[in-house]
Amino acid sequence: MTNRASDFSMPKTKNPFNIVVVAQSGRLQYEAVLFAASLRASDPEFSGRLFVAEPQPGPKWDRIPQINDRAARDLLENAFGAEIIPFESRDFGKDYPNGNKIEALEALPKGEPFVFFDTDTLVTGPLSSVPFDFARPAASMKREGTWPELELYGPGYGETWKSLYDKFGLDYQSSLDPNQPDEYWQKYLYFNAGWFFYKCPHAFGARFRQYATQIRDNPPAPLVCQQLYPWLDQIALPLVIHGLGGGRPGPELGGLDGNITCHWRTMPLFFARESDLAVDVLMNITAPNKVKKVIKSYEPFKRFIYQGKGQKARALFDRNNLPRREQMIRNQLKRHKLWMR
Repeated sequence: MTNRASDFSMPKTKNPFNIVVVAQSGRLQYEAVLFAASLRASDPEFSGRLFVAEPQPGPKWDRIPQINDRAARDLLENAFGAEIIPFESRDFGKDYPNGNKIEALEALPKGEPFVFFDTDTLVTGPLSSVPFDFARPAASMKREGTWPELELYGPGYGETWKSLYDKFGLDYQSSLDPNQPDEYWQKYLYFNAGWFFYKCPHAFGARFRQYATQIRDNPPAPLVCQQLYPWLDQIALPLVIHGLGGGRPGPELGGLDGNITCHWRTMPLFFARESDLAVDVLMNITAPNKVKKVIKSYEPFKRFIYQGKGQKARALFDRNNLPRREQMIRNQLKRHKLWMR
């Protein structure tokens, strides 16, 4: 284990839980800095452990994937109290980096409740106040109908999803939303994998690994024409959650993807569509020189946070009347030469 922060005091609360994000060389290490800074600024009462899981070199990578910016590592550990923990990439690696979130779970303390977040998330409120029921897992509903993509005369949503539930011996019928019509994508359990939680990372991770690798290596027949990448984690995730007795998040979790966390995805999308609260948090946590010196190494952060492109992107949109689909926002940003990843 690595050091806790020397300048960060951790208060005590009754039921702490662990938080984990995954970081590696490149963009994710700078996103992890923003996540950690926002957690400490927005939730000083958080008393759990913040883990930054780091993939290690091995045959699944064609480069060294570890955090390679020493200043970013120092900020994470010594300014924001993160514990950087290694994990091995056994099944995914460079061919499917989204699989990091699956493989990292086994590096966490067994039997301790956890919440996973993608690094492109800001904490904007008191995360420690969220009443997680760790015995009933759930995940983010901030998603669009990205999978499956139906082919003319091919299997429908119901046949496709049922084949997966049948493959793993899960009850398909109880996963459906009875308030939605048949063959409408929201009837079927589908999440964004930007956050999820459970009472034990090892139990969750083992099932996540099993389902994802079996879908990849031996998909049921209705998936023969379906694109599995980059959606594999989001295909397996609802099966994992349903199989562990969970489901769609209730209203008590409404602050996630609301006023407590913000899954921002890219800097252009963040400034275009996210709340004034989220923008204020971002600008406040990136103002200190110790943060600025590190994250400006990542070009989109430098241009959108420090060089004014973010405000230009924000001026293009009315947050109360945003285009219905993300692609429409992207297209408008591209027309104004304000798109970067």
